[in-house]
Amino acid sequence: MLNALVALMNFVVIPATAYGAQLALGALGVTLIYGILRFSNFAHGDTMAFGTMVTILLTWALQAAGVSLGPLPTALIAMPVGILGAAALLLLTDRFVYRFYRAQRAAPVILVIVSMGVMFVYNGLTRFVIGVDDQRFADGERFILSANAFRDWSGLDEGLALRTTQAITIVTAIIVVAALFWFLNRTRTGKSMRAFSDNEDLALLSGISPERVVMVTWLLVAALATIAGTLYGLDKTFKPFTYFQLLLPIFAAAIVGGLGSPIGAIAGGFIIAFAEVAITYPLRKILSYLLPEAWEPAGLVQLLATEYKFAVSFIILIVVLLIRPTGLFKGKAV
Repeated sequence: MLNALVALMNFVVIPATAYGAQLALGALGVTLIYGILRFSNFAHGDTMAFGTMVTILLTWALQAAGVSLGPLPTALIAMPVGILGAAALLLLTDRFVYRFYRAQRAAPVILVIVSMGVMFVYNGLTRFVIGVDDQRFADGERFILSANAFRDWSGLDEGLALRTTQAITIVTAIIVVAALFWFLNRTRTGKSMRAFSDNEDLALLSGISPERVVMVTWLLVAALATIAGTLYGLDKTFKPFTYFQLLLPIFAAAIVGGLGSPIGAIAGGFIIAFAEVAITYPLRKILSYLLPEAWEPAGLVQLLATEYKFAVSFIILIVVLLIRPTGLFKGKAV
């Protein structure tokens, strides 16, 4: 039973927790845009890719210059510059694209279509600069806890491993989420953004500057997107098209939790992550520890192949839209 529990932790709980933290940070960016700017930004996945690309380029330059953080990834030093790069891109896009449609009070569906065009531009720009292949940029210590060390310590057959990138993802996500909630609830600017989200006309009558709210929103989105994208790239690998595919689970997380609800975005991220990992994980190893030898399964005991993990997000998304369109935490209806 202990071997089964360790295997479950090693292959389901720890990876899903790290993946859920990455989705939650991405979904927070989506829900901020929807709650404050009133449209679904389909370019968010490629915003993550662009910010991560800037981080990677600076990381490579630092590595070539011999700069490092020892056991920690050098990308942590480069991440603030990646945030600045993503922020500059988003502010320029808002200045020359989105502002025109806001001034025209265009319907949200128009902004969605516009964001799809922006998405393809971002994707092409990222591919042109860094290429289309997988790019690895993680350095430092690979494991905090290795499977062999755990076996030697515990005497169990199954080893528990915790990668440095997984631990960094979880710790960073906790810090970022705490800072974001403090900002939204305790600062004057954050309260202005919440007021603007609740009632735009009343906020304008109260003297709140809409352009300031928009600018701060894009800055927060740039930070969340770059951090989420960098953590995902460190934990797995960087490939521009992968971030385009991440758009589905990120939107699913935001909608499942409730669009416009930051708490819902976090909850939705972990729901989607655990569902994807658990449903696509082959249970044969765990069952072989729990069942008598004569009853051990011959197949993988896998509900869905790993290639279909995004189908899990899609199914959950459809079910939630049919049953509870406002999401679990009663966000704005889609």
